[in-house]
Amino acid sequence: MEVHPYGFLSLLPPILAILLCFLTKEVLFSLFMGIWVGATILASWNPWSGFLSTFDNYVLRALVPKDGGTWNAAVIIFSMTLAGAVGVMGRSGGTLAIVQNLSKRAKTPRGAQFFSWLMGLIVFFDDYANTLLVGHTMRPLTDKMRVSREKLAYIVDSTASPVASWALVSTWIGYELGLIQQAFEKIGLQENAYLVFLNTIPYRFYSLGAVFMVLLTILLQREYGPMYHAELRARRTGKVLRDDAKPLASPELTKFEVPEGKPLRAINAWIPILTMILVTFVGLWYNGGGLEKPLTLTGIREAVGNADASIVLLWSSFTTSAVAIILAVSQRILTLSQAFEAWVDGAKSLLIALIILTLAWAIKGVCDDMKTAEYIISLTKGHLSPHFVPVVIFIVAMFVSFATGTSWGTMGILMPLAIPLAHALGAPLIATIGAVLTGSVFGDHCSPISDTTIMSSMASACDHMDHVSTQLPYSITVAIISVFVGYIPSGYGLNPGLSLLILFALLFIAVRVLGKPVDNIGLDGIDSSQKVLNG
Repeated sequence: MEVHPYGFLSLLPPILAILLCFLTKEVLFSLFMGIWVGATILASWNPWSGFLSTFDNYVLRALVPKDGGTWNAAVIIFSMTLAGAVGVMGRSGGTLAIVQNLSKRAKTPRGAQFFSWLMGLIVFFDDYANTLLVGHTMRPLTDKMRVSREKLAYIVDSTASPVASWALVSTWIGYELGLIQQAFEKIGLQENAYLVFLNTIPYRFYSLGAVFMVLLTILLQREYGPMYHAELRARRTGKVLRDDAKPLASPELTKFEVPEGKPLRAINAWIPILTMILVTFVGLWYNGGGLEKPLTLTGIREAVGNADASIVLLWSSFTTSAVAIILAVSQRILTLSQAFEAWVDGAKSLLIALIILTLAWAIKGVCDDMKTAEYIISLTKGHLSPHFVPVVIFIVAMFVSFATGTSWGTMGILMPLAIPLAHALGAPLIATIGAVLTGSVFGDHCSPISDTTIMSSMASACDHMDHVSTQLPYSITVAIISVFVGYIPSGYGLNPGLSLLILFALLFIAVRVLGKPVDNIGLDGIDSSQKVLNG
């Protein structure tokens, strides 16, 4: 049997990074320490050489690989460019106009919640933009309709990263595609990362279930756990916050305000969004040789499958930015200087995420050099049943992401390990990839140290721990059901569509059985059920 060059030590960098994340809650520091320790081992235990190697051999290589690949750089440019476009759409009032137009139709607490949920789906392209725009804009309406701030924060948070992570066009997709592509290259699989990404969507049981769970509580008007008491308080007393609450407030929320006296036009968001979607799909077809193929479903599928997604995403993000700026400037809503300032502000909003991304790529490079994946495979082969790989990966991703508060860091650590593991054991590969991507969202969605969770509390002006405590029972419910009807059956080859139907049905039963009714209050006063509650 071949002797592994580093043995157990090959696990040290990722384990150290994960443990430090648990202990310090500092993801950047933890990832750096994992890289440094790995580089030190590779440098014959010379810590100074390891320190230097951390930067020139791993952090730099994460951006400029030795093989000359441009994927990582393209992902960073795409993410920043699309975030810049989001900033222009927000500052020009386009996204705000969409939200306000829809909110005029909401006349009850249920209506206010439904349109908040719907806007979370519409602002699908970025979790930060979703959180800030939906929470900040819908808060006056939900306050008026006696919807608790806790419920608004839950709606905002549950339609941010759970939606952006599987949206066909978002600031997340470049990162996810990059991780998949690199892991495939490592094991020699010639698969198109974008098609694989699309195929994993039905396996995002937690993310899809989290979005559906919100809709159920809204339509059924039933709540359980701390959320029930928060909603009951708001309906009965009009107090959208508890008496001792300390709502988070952020001056950053004013960044998307339109210059005074300028009109709000929904087309200033709709046109860039549609441009992004159109350019992406047409670009994938064109880049993949669509002009040489028949204009049939099979021909289109083959062209998209052959495309270089990194190049196409650059085309679409730059085109979207240009369209957003032209719209804002041509209508004199923003000057050219203001438009570019908004673009830069939007791009800067991803700074921490992109640093995490770079360090995640770097620690992947360390694991590659130490053959970490090969060592794990040698330990698990013959001991871990292939049928249980998806559910084990999902549970591990859940705990790591919750402890660290970052989905991107979790994906960066687990994806390079999960794909080779599933491939070597013959486990369902697509289900395993989906387990990494959606298990990582769990922590980003509900961890108290997650930036998205904190921003949801800020945008909704909610007490942060009240938001966490009211949301967590719903998140855990979705996660538990996802394990038993999603990832365990998918390990045995069950169709994900059937698993989703069962998942949605069980979530409906859970809300009906566990939830207690919180009836709507009309604009004229308290309904009969509230009179009974008031004695």
